Amino acid sequence: MATIRDVAQLANVSAGTVSNVLNRPSYVRAETRERVMRAIAELEFVPDQRSRQFRPGRTRAIGITVAELGNPFFVDVALGAEETCREHDLGVVLCNSSYDLQVEAQNLDLLVQQRVQGIIISPVDEKSPRLEMLKDRGVPMVFVDRVGDDRDIWSVVVDDREGGRLGARHLISQGHQRIAFLGHPHRSPKVRMRYQGAREVVNQSDGDITLEVVTTSSWTVDEGRRIGALLAARPRDKRPTAVLCANDMLALGLMQELVHAGLNVPGEVAVVGYDDLEWAALGTVPLTTIAQPRALLGRTAVEMMLRLIDRSGPLPEANHIVLAPELVIRESA
Repeated sequence: MATIRDVAQLANVSAGTVSNVLNRPSYVRAETRERVMRAIAELEFVPDQRSRQFRPGRTRAIGITVAELGNPFFVDVALGAEETCREHDLGVVLCNSSYDLQVEAQNLDLLVQQRVQGIIISPVDEKSPRLEMLKDRGVPMVFVDRVGDDRDIWSVVVDDREGGRLGARHLISQGHQRIAFLGHPHRSPKVRMRYQGAREVVNQSDGDITLEVVTTSSWTVDEGRRIGALLAARPRDKRPTAVLCANDMLALGLMQELVHAGLNVPGEVAVVGYDDLEWAALGTVPLTTIAQPRALLGRTAVEMMLRLIDRSGPLPEANHIVLAPELVIRESA
């Protein structure tokens, strides 16, 4: 049988590089990685799975990696998790992936090297093969916010479809017929669920109600301002009378630009956000929004992790918890 040194010799790399390709692929250049993988295939090399199995350290600490700490939503989730860790005498290693798959892979490698007890993650891409590899190695993982109940993984999420329904019902109850959904449902499963919930309510409603999708390129306040300028420039009869936003940052930027353009919120355009960030109530026009229990997401994820790491033997079957969103009515809609 071929050995790791045989693979290294054929690929003209060191044995350490082969080990990195197998265990820390983000640390190896793509060209080198491909050369090693070709050698592995040619030699039919089979790694010793026992040597690759995850072995946590003795220190009780867990890793938390979030998609973007620049988004206050993830900050609140992480703070909720950290508070619960402290209550259980668990250390925390916090990593920020900045919506970058390569950075996320490096963060995951770091956490495994630190031999944390397990990893709580809000992934950049929940379908990343890197995550599947860690699962295969036996790394205890709990997904937060980004994974539904169709995956063989432990997860805690919020019912985004119901959140979309709540926002659409509220706007329709106020008499709005031209409604826009602001987000990128084709790029994000969570945004898609929020849109689908709103679409269900519109389709089931009486009257001539339209739901226009206004696609965004990001989740940011600046992107909300950009869309606000575009909507403000439309003729009155072509402009939506209400906008349901995929998150609060988009909603806040949108409102700022609409008001700057001289439009009345909510008189001419009502706005509903999503998340209920601390900022939502502090604007010139306090924001109506769909509240997510952000700290509870983090706390629940830690409690799930404790169930995973405090038992011996194989990991138990996947468990999924779905939390309920809540409509918070303020002046913007």
